[in-house]
Amino acid sequence: MAVRRVVPNVRSEDAETAEDNRVFYGLLGFEEVMNLGWVMTLAPPGAPTAQLTFMATDKTAPVSPDLSVEVDDVDTLYAAVRASGAEIVHPLTDEEWGVRRFFVRDPGGRVVNVLSHL
Repeated sequence: MAVRRVVPNVRSEDAETAEDNRVFYGLLGFEEVMNLGWVMTLAPPGAPTAQLTFMATDKTAPVSPDLSVEVDDVDTLYAAVRASGAEIVHPLTDEEWGVRRFFVRDPGGRVVNVLSHL
């Protein structure tokens, strides 16, 4: 299993704050690469794995994750995490925006969104 990228998820309570973040991080060289209304991801041109995600509340999960980790084989990792006894916060799910993901709580209490693109 390989990690493809790690993305911090920053809580952004409303559309106005999200827009302010888009403008501010644009000054630092980031551009919008995804916007579903409730979640927006920014990345610098030419460096698609260097991302920031701003999220109000997660549309399909019970909590908003603190960070996201994209892996090449989410199914194998899900089995390993379940076998470890770690708390699964959101079960393995195929999402309408093209990812397969689950949430797990790390030992410090942070919620990690683990995903692969479909």
